[in-house]
Amino acid sequence: MMIDERRETLRRKYLSLGTGELAAAAVFAAVSVVAVMPRVEIRQDSAALWSALIPLLVLLVQAGIYWLSARSWVERAPMPAALAAANRVFRIVDPGLLVVGLVGVLVWWPDHVSVAIAAVAVWVFGVLEYVNYFVVRLSYPAGRWLTMVGQWRNPRLVQDLNSATR
Repeated sequence: MMIDERRETLRRKYLSLGTGELAAAAVFAAVSVVAVMPRVEIRQDSAALWSALIPLLVLLVQAGIYWLSARSWVERAPMPAALAAANRVFRIVDPGLLVVGLVGVLVWWPDHVSVAIAAVAVWVFGVLEYVNYFVVRLSYPAGRWLTMVGQWRNPRLVQDLNSATR
């Protein structure tokens, strides 16, 4: 009975995490299309923002799909081999996508300081998302963040990849 309760608790948590990541992607995309881009009059500013935003959106969608998929195997089995293979590819491709995004921001460096700050902030957030999913866990409750982040724990995705069937 305890295993079933733990599994259901984790499934609810993963549902929240997955829908949260997908909602974040939708909000970033919607705010960009509806509120930000119509106000950006210079094409180069727009290109810089999209260069920063696209890698972040890709990472958020990948993360959302991961959490929602993990609901099917949590506390029951290792990550399925096909999903592990896909996430291993993402682990290699995503840094390249982030580098291309940074190059785009630099090539189309915004004329407006506020746009430059926004582009850099969005790009840095994408890097932090990558680190949080593939390098070291960065996401903890606010009250315990300082003490927990210093423990350099493996992210859940990395743990799942390490235990996945080949």
